[in-house]
Amino acid sequence: MNRIFIAFIAVFIMSCVQDKRPLLGETDYQKEQNAKFKDATTSPLTDKDRKYFKGLDFFKFDSTYIVKALLKRTPDTEWFNMKTTTERLSKERVFGVLNFEINGKSFSLNVYQGEENMQTKGLEDYLFLPFLDDTNGEESYGGGRYIDLRIPESDTITIDFNRAYNPLCVYNEKYSCPLVPRENYLPIEVKAGVKLFKK
Repeated sequence: MNRIFIAFIAVFIMSCVQDKRPLLGETDYQKEQNAKFKDATTSPLTDKDRKYFKGLDFFKFDSTYIVKALLKRTPDTEWFNMKTTTERLSKERVFGVLNFEINGKSFSLNVYQGEENMQTKGLEDYLFLPFLDDTNGEESYGGGRYIDLRIPESDTITIDFNRAYNPLCVYNEKYSCPLVPRENYLPIEVKAGVKLFKK
């Protein structure tokens, strides 16, 4: 009887271990994102999609897309209402222009600062970098992707496109997401960061 009970416990433990599969991801960032999406308390996914969630699809990590950018601050820019996927408007301003190179070609992107974030504890130095590129609609989300940055002490800032992520409304319509301004289009394929989400 004891042997049967012990055998049952062993089978139960093994099945639990098999259910706890290791998090997918090539880098710590990718594993963190997958953990966030898997956890019901932090996931933007609907309950139905989270039930079948195995992991986000990322481009292969590529150090080519980690670039040092020169930040040209624009302190006199006016606040404007950035459109979103809903009727909500996000009050933003161009904090500065980022100039950088990828594969020997020069590019520039506007980086934005949100009025609401400036008044939120822990986000006072947050900068928002939305961008479009030639993978949109094919390998990545058609509406573009985002990168989170912080105001640097100097006039240089590191942009890691491997950390580019989708707007949350890609996963759940309840979210209101800023639309990427057309001027933040990169005329290249940025094969880094998260790919198109397929349910």
